Amino acid sequence: MNQEENKAIAREKWVFDKAVRMLFLFGERILLFAIASLAIIAATIEILGFVDTRSVNLADLLLLFIYLEVIGMAAAYYSSHEVPIKLPIFIAITGITRLIILQGKELDPTNLIYEAGSIFLLAASYGLLRWFRSKDS
Repeated sequence: MNQEENKAIAREKWVFDKAVRMLFLFGERILLFAIASLAIIAATIEILGFVDTRSVNLADLLLLFIYLEVIGMAAAYYSSHEVPIKLPIFIAITGITRLIILQGKELDPTNLIYEAGSIFLLAASYGLLRWFRSKDS
């Protein structure tokens, strides 16, 4: 192979790689838009349910916080192509808290201990991540 053939092959590979990257970027943007749109629609349906029933409880508010965090996570990823680790941790903590509230007092106490322990582990992991990041700075 001569040098011109090598350049032609490299150019073709570059064009193919660029097309694949653009395809992934387009798919990523479409899915982010779908996730954010569906979260907004779900939150709107919940709010309309509040208006219809004229009552709101803590579990409903926590569900709205989950929708808000999902929208925030999609927006953060759209702008920076990174998901801050705190958003999934906060979603998990809020989801487990909502689960505890929805289960009520009839639940076996050991399950409550496990769920509270998982919230503690998530909060501790976030605290450790912040601590290690502050030491790196």
